[in-house]
Formats: sequence, C-alpha cells, structure tokens
Amino acid sequence: MSYNLLKGKRGIIFGALDENSIAWKTAERVHEEGGTFVLTNAPIALRMGQINELAKKTNSEIIPADATNMEDLENLVEKATEILGGKLDFVLHSIGMSVNVRKGKHYTDQNYDWTHKGWDISAVSFHKTMSVLYKKDAMNEWGSIVALTYMAAQRVFPDYNDMADNKAYLESIARSFGYFFGKDKKVRVNTISQSPTPTTAGKGVKGFDGFISYADKMSPLGNATAIDCANYTITLFSDLTKRVTLQNLYNDGGFSNVGVSDSVIEAFEEK
Repeated sequence: MSYNLLKGKRGIIFGALDENSIAWKTAERVHEEGGTFVLTNAPIALRMGQINELAKKTNSEIIPADATNMEDLENLVEKATEILGGKLDFVLHSIGMSVNVRKGKHYTDQNYDWTHKGWDISAVSFHKTMSVLYKKDAMNEWGSIVALTYMAAQRVFPDYNDMADNKAYLESIARSFGYFFGKDKKVRVNTISQSPTPTTAGKGVKGFDGFISYADKMSPLGNATAIDCANYTITLFSDLTKRVTLQNLYNDGGFSNVGVSDSVIEAFEEK
C-alpha cells in the first residue's frame, strides 16, 4: 500500500546488491511512495549483484562509486543532483564489510590492514559521504540521512568480529555529524539498528542461522524483516519525522530490551 509519503522527494540509495538487500527493498518502497533516486554501489559490487534489474524496475539511474573515495563521492553527488533535477531530500547508507570476517580471522588475531579497510568501508565512508553532502550544500532543509547498524555496537556478539567496532563508530558519526547537519542545514541524521537479517552480507557471519533463530526467540514480535526495515526507513525519509535526529532507532521486534524470554528458558529446561 502506498501513501505518497515521498512524492516529489529525491535521493541517493547506497548498497543495493540483490533482492535480499535492505537497500534493495528500501529502493522499491521509495519508488512506491513516489520518490525518485539514483542507485550507487562500488564497481565490484555492481558486477556481482543484480542492480540493473532494480534500476529498470524503479526507473532509476546507476552511478558507480567507491564510498571510501572522495572524488567518487563528489562525482556521485554532482551527478545525482543533475540527474534528479535539484538538491536531495534523503540518503540511505547501507554499506558494511569486514575482510577479517570474510577471511575467518578471529577478533583477537586481526589482520590490521583488513581491519582498517573494513572500518573505512563500513564507518568512515558515512563521514565522507556526509562531508561531501554538507560542503556541497546538496541536501534540502528537513532532508533525512539514514545509516543501517546492528546491536553488536552495544553488546558482545563474538562472531560479529570487528564489524561490531565499525558499527559503534558509525553510530557515533551519525550523532556527531548529525549535530552540525541539524544546526547548520536543518537536516536529520539517524541510524536504524536492525534485527539480524538474511542478506548476502549477513550470511557471511559465522553461525548466522543460529543467531537469527536465537534473536527471533528473544523478540516478543519476532525479528524485523528487510521489508520492515525498508518501511521504517520510509517514515524517516518522510515529513512525518521532521524533528527525529541523532537517534539510534531499534527495529528489532523488542530484542534490545529483553533480558531473557520464555522461549529461550524453555530451550534450556530439563524435560
């Protein structure tokens, strides 16, 4: 169901890889709500994914960009505003990658070159993106910038590895840069802390299936899906949340406030 919440609004969506991606679902929902946007991802991700299919479906253009490269980001913002016909109203940062996780390096034995690369891609890219948007004055007043995060930024999830540190840094950037974006440009900046979601990136975490099952049993409403996250993002892009900013917003079925659930207790009780 569409409510035309984003009619006339323009933006950039980072990170759509395939139909399992939260960014992909968000792009579909933005399109349904009347918004227009450009899609972007790193050149290697564009080759691996199916983004052309999404672009065709949503009548969007694709601009390749390495989100760690300032020249790429400047080109992206310039082209996006040119293609879309004006300043931007929304930006979704849905980027995350840990080489240590991919290569099976334990948290206590990291390859620090890989750590730095993952940090740059997963967290610092958010600062770089906002820096370009801020300096180019590319956002309309009451625009909205959203990045996706996970609760491992606050609590220990052993196999989430250095991605937990990256997400903590990402959330801090949202607050710190969000202050200046709000004060100087009247732009909102928030993060959504999403349930574990079976995306292509998420499935790379060791023990992910058990992880999802546990979170689901711990959450009174069950895990939030990718489409749930997309719908929440739409509300943050809309004018209905004009003074929501600097927040880390949990979209996790209640998981973040549950100490233990009946379902989990039952799993450990002797029969």
